[in-house]
Amino acid sequence: MVWIIVLGFVFTECAFIVGLFLPGDSLLFAAGVVLAQHDHETHAWLLSIAATITAVAGNMLGYYIGNKTGNALIARRGGRVLNHENLARARDFLDRRGFWAIVLARWIPWVRTLAPLIAGAANMDLRRFTLATSIGGIAWVPTLVLIGYYAAGIIDGMPWLKAVALWGSIAFLVVGTVWGVVRYRQEMHRPVDPEPVSATTGD
Repeated sequence: MVWIIVLGFVFTECAFIVGLFLPGDSLLFAAGVVLAQHDHETHAWLLSIAATITAVAGNMLGYYIGNKTGNALIARRGGRVLNHENLARARDFLDRRGFWAIVLARWIPWVRTLAPLIAGAANMDLRRFTLATSIGGIAWVPTLVLIGYYAAGIIDGMPWLKAVALWGSIAFLVVGTVWGVVRYRQEMHRPVDPEPVSATTGD
């Protein structure tokens, strides 16, 4: 069940606009804590590998969607989140951060979802995008899952502290979601030029 939830959420958050507010960071950490409760070290490592591959695959699909239908999708939806103004702001973020925006996007919830779409719509070099999103995925997924697992393992034998860790991870899940929404709203209010430069994603 943990595998299905984690892989499903990670893929959705990295590939589709509907995953914009999914709490990927806190979910990965919580998964490590849950696996530690059952002493599944091998599963923690295997889940890290599987979720990394899933995250990269999700971003590649997001890039493809952005490259093929990004502008048309925005024109059809035109909502509060997915619209030309917010697309321009997200593109501006990529312009300011360059190649490393794709790498670091893994650690910023709303950017994690929008970055592949923007990169695809802006025709970022595919090999460059693949390298950046792979580096980001390798740094992101195993770090959070294994920190959750081994942090919980350190306090093994102290039931009350394990309970605190478990409930703390749940709180982290909720806080992570709220932080993602707040961070997104902050970035969406950043001033941006009326005619943003196309994201060539240089260094």
